[in-house]
Amino acid sequence: MTDADLLLDLPDLEFGSGVVGVCDVCGKRQAVIVLSKERFKLCVIDFLNKRWNGTTVTPGAPLPAYRSERLWFPTSAAPTERAPAILLTPTKVVRHPGILFTPEVHGLTTAILDGAIRFAREGFEVMLPDLDRTHIVGPRDHFSLRWGARGGGVLADSPGVTRLTQLYADALSYLRSTPMADSQKTAVVGLSYGATLATVLATKEQTLSGLVLAYPAPVRPPELVRLVTAPTLFVAGRRDALALRARQQLEQGLAPGLLTLVDAGDVGRHFLARDLRAYRLENAEVAWKEMAGFLKARLFPPPPRPPQPPPAPRTSLPPVAVAGGFPLQGSTFQPQIPTGILPPAAP
Repeated sequence: MTDADLLLDLPDLEFGSGVVGVCDVCGKRQAVIVLSKERFKLCVIDFLNKRWNGTTVTPGAPLPAYRSERLWFPTSAAPTERAPAILLTPTKVVRHPGILFTPEVHGLTTAILDGAIRFAREGFEVMLPDLDRTHIVGPRDHFSLRWGARGGGVLADSPGVTRLTQLYADALSYLRSTPMADSQKTAVVGLSYGATLATVLATKEQTLSGLVLAYPAPVRPPELVRLVTAPTLFVAGRRDALALRARQQLEQGLAPGLLTLVDAGDVGRHFLARDLRAYRLENAEVAWKEMAGFLKARLFPPPPRPPQPPPAPRTSLPPVAVAGGFPLQGSTFQPQIPTGILPPAAP
């Protein structure tokens, strides 16, 4: 019986277990780390280099910018009291500021995945609740969001919005509790109707460090946005009438200094979605860059101060003004004449 067979026969083997076996990369029998039950066993050196079975990467290769995993987080919004999500974690071993994406009823779209990967590469811990697997939204919620937006604004206390907001509040609490996330630095990002849900969530979360809204729909009642206390970035094109109504709400409701506006150019709705005809590459790249810069300025620690120059050396001159070797007029300085030397007599 081989070590691999012994490994597969262990019923309680978990990810990250340390056992004695043969490394799948170097082939030596030693202490190895189990990465999964499908015979991925790596010694400590290869584990740090993230080398997999059959890889062509040479030892010492740099780590990827981030890693992803699927997880379940507790929530009172789902009938099973838990919901699935995807967590993107940078591989740099430091505390990462956290970003929560708030999808709408369409779930994880290409635009959301695009933004999540960009932010994870920048050093943020990104959490994406997977609505498609929660079974808490349906056609009625889809109709409620769109009909409400065209009737004056998405109703913030409707059953569907309340259920989704509670789901995202629980996801935000879980994100803050993850080992590598900085619980004091978190932000919420939303696109389209997901941005409207992010606005409603921000009215209940007073400790957010940032809020990013890309072409949101207005909310109802409009006075609700006055409860938002986080610095807010608004991104939309000039041909998006629905987003411009939401912008007017934010300008009238947010406290002075909280709102930052980004003009995405002469584009309409969904210009960030790669799989839609409305996608505009140049405008999308500028918008993502502005979002990342906004979040980094408010969630990352400030850069260290440059070292101060050394103090100037003290001079040995007396503390009086001297011109041409003689004291200036009005000075009380008395020159010292060496002994035995008399000044010349006056003519």
